[in-house]
Amino acid sequence: MTERERFNALFSGRKPDRIPIYYFGTWHETKELWKKEGADVPDVSVDYGPELEGMDEDWERGMWDCHGIVNMFPIVHGENKILEETEDYRIVAYATGAVWQHSKQGASIDHMIRPGLIGTRESWEKYKSYLDPCDPSRMAKDAEERIAKLAGRTRVATFMGGSLYGWLRDWIRVEGFSLLMYDDPALAKEMIGYMADYFIRLYRPFVKRCGFDFVYIFEDCCGANGPLFSPAKFEELFEDAYKKLIDFYKRECGIPFVLLDSDGYCDPLIPCWLRCGVDILFPVEVGTWNQTPGKIREKFGDVAMFGGVDKHKIRLPERELRTYLETLKGDVDAGRYLPVPDHRIPPDVTLSDMKKYIRIFNEVFNGAN
Repeated sequence: MTERERFNALFSGRKPDRIPIYYFGTWHETKELWKKEGADVPDVSVDYGPELEGMDEDWERGMWDCHGIVNMFPIVHGENKILEETEDYRIVAYATGAVWQHSKQGASIDHMIRPGLIGTRESWEKYKSYLDPCDPSRMAKDAEERIAKLAGRTRVATFMGGSLYGWLRDWIRVEGFSLLMYDDPALAKEMIGYMADYFIRLYRPFVKRCGFDFVYIFEDCCGANGPLFSPAKFEELFEDAYKKLIDFYKRECGIPFVLLDSDGYCDPLIPCWLRCGVDILFPVEVGTWNQTPGKIREKFGDVAMFGGVDKHKIRLPERELRTYLETLKGDVDAGRYLPVPDHRIPPDVTLSDMKKYIRIFNEVFNGAN
């Protein structure tokens, strides 16, 4: 089987010739460590990769910018300005109106000082002007060549095909968008609906021709204590837009699977997503709540999942790591589950740790000696 045939067979419930070996990238510090330890790391600044020996080609490569075909991000005419810079951080005022403090100290989370979007109609109308899906400057000059290259590939490929909560949350902040859902639900629903229409209009001219293996929906809408909004709010504000967007990808574009990236403890929202047509849950974060694929299936039936391997256990001694991976073998054998570390690999995982994981994974799930 090709990588694409193997992936499609697995998530269609058929038996692949072997279980693919993937992961979900690393911290930048991990790449720096692995590079010192001898790995081929072309770029330590990106999240995806590197492609290590013994693994399948990286499914994430090209995902976040739609393989260079189109600029999906807000287009703002104006300059970004550095307001303050020290050895530890840099404060930048962006042309969108947002002000961010960016740490220079490793993988610290950046801090938004001021959002570029606030919960008013006036602010939303201005921000929408940055989100014109028909702006001719969005398409790459070599778009047709890129599309043709994608269509002829053998590796698994996807694209970031939507964000109905995640992007709005980034622009307005979690607190701001949470309050808007209650203070002005009509405006919140309008924003969510606009984002669905934006992605549909942006991708309609070409995405069907790329033959993507699945579409990746970015939300990051859950934390350790559960979702950042209730199932009732999902039904009220998000459900119509989700169904419209997913129907577009499945019916019009012929994309077989829709994957949703939620992070965190997401059980309360799983029925909502399944009702809207989501096929694959990702990354099935283990977390402090000790999530497993088996627990999800006990609650929700035959759910397809991509993830569910505790990334912190990669450092375990060989015997313990093997015992841990063997606990997932029944879920793999049941079908429609692909075990993958449940987020970016942290820098306490050495290159030799990761090589050990690759070898034991292949022995446990593919019977390799």
